[in-house]
Amino acid sequence: MRRTVTAAFAILASSTAIALGAAPASAAVHTDAPTQPAYFVMTDITHEHFVVKLTDPMDIAHARDLLSGETTDQPHLMAIIKPDTAPYNPRWSFHTRPDTVEFFDFATEVCDATIPYVEEHLDEAGGAFLPGYRWCDWSSRLVREIPAQ
Repeated sequence: MRRTVTAAFAILASSTAIALGAAPASAAVHTDAPTQPAYFVMTDITHEHFVVKLTDPMDIAHARDLLSGETTDQPHLMAIIKPDTAPYNPRWSFHTRPDTVEFFDFATEVCDATIPYVEEHLDEAGGAFLPGYRWCDWSSRLVREIPAQ
């Protein structure tokens, strides 16, 4: 019964939205235009700098809102790291996978590590240290946006 009521409500809501001139949620506008990546410098308690590449438009907007002071919500970065040097971040032997970047307020302790600590223990990452290569530096924060690489 609950599914029937939910389905009926969804149809009613969609019909009402169309009648009022709004597009139904299922008719969201999609473009095939690729999103231009954006690059941000982050730091942590060690004051080291690390470049993060963002490709998701929502993440890019959130990062810019953090930098402008429009928001203070979810100021820290979490992502899966890849133990490779990226052209935009040559100082470090690892980089974050752009498709896995998330912003957070609080995270589990098992993924917390500073930028230099990850570098120093990169050969241990993926096991007990940073399981699944998930990194969530609790003291991370964005410093600035830099030009596309």
